[in-house]
Amino acid sequence: MPILKRMSAALILTVGAAIPAMADDPATCGTVHLSDPGWTDITATNGVAAVVLSALGYTPDIATLSVPVGYEALKNGQTDVFLGNWMPAQQKFRDDLDATGDIEELVQNLEGAKFTLAVNKAGADAGVADFADLDAQKDAFEGKIYGIEPGAPANQSIQAMIESDEFGLGDWDLVESGEQAMLAQVSRNEDAGTPTVFLAWAPHPMNEAIDITYLSGGDEQFGPDFGGATVHTLARKEWAATCPNAAKLFSQLTFDIGMENVLMGKILDDGMDAKDAAKEWIAANPDAVEPWLDGVTTLDGEPAEDALMAAEAE
Repeated sequence: MPILKRMSAALILTVGAAIPAMADDPATCGTVHLSDPGWTDITATNGVAAVVLSALGYTPDIATLSVPVGYEALKNGQTDVFLGNWMPAQQKFRDDLDATGDIEELVQNLEGAKFTLAVNKAGADAGVADFADLDAQKDAFEGKIYGIEPGAPANQSIQAMIESDEFGLGDWDLVESGEQAMLAQVSRNEDAGTPTVFLAWAPHPMNEAIDITYLSGGDEQFGPDFGGATVHTLARKEWAATCPNAAKLFSQLTFDIGMENVLMGKILDDGMDAKDAAKEWIAANPDAVEPWLDGVTTLDGEPAEDALMAAEAE
């Protein structure tokens, strides 16, 4: 089925104050450099961006970079766009680069996310529902908090809690690893009935695969509402002005929890490549794609809708 067969024949053109409509980009904008911290949600959204960019004549170049390195790449101009600015978890990085004017926010691309400590069923059965409950059950949890990759802001928040002995966690250890390794350990512990505390977030298929209880009491460390979060798209300084057409696309590329859960399920559960998952989702959801292309052209100024339809037909 063509991706956009239910779209209107012509798109409504909009003119933004910062990003002009229907402005084809110079050839120097042809390659769009994105970064991926190795998180499945950003792998999924980068996959969507890559599919659309390719159809419009751009070349997406996605580099796997840890969060600190990714922000440094934005600052140095090595990365053009980052779809994974989770807030407030990455507030320090934002504050530093906002202060120097090295980045621009293009859009809030997701709302309704959350990111904080959680326990598995065995942990909840042990009576842990709040950060303050953890230390009384230290032996059951083996004194370990499972985090994500080294350098991640969330890990830094956990380490700060340990170093300042908040909630009596001064003699606990942070175990750092990538997302997939961490979740594999949590799954093994779940199968063994071992109480486990770990960083959890939504959207993510883990919320269906594991019986998760998000912990209360971490407002100061992770924000209110169980680490309630929004995700933002950032661009390096002056990229939007130099590449207004691509920037307009990214300023309109927004997602929702349900969409990301489906995409991540295809990647993690079905073993699909992120771009293949994105193509399949786009083909099934043409109405969701229409707002992304409003006022956007191909790299050489042709209608974006026609180009995406042609790419799907190949």
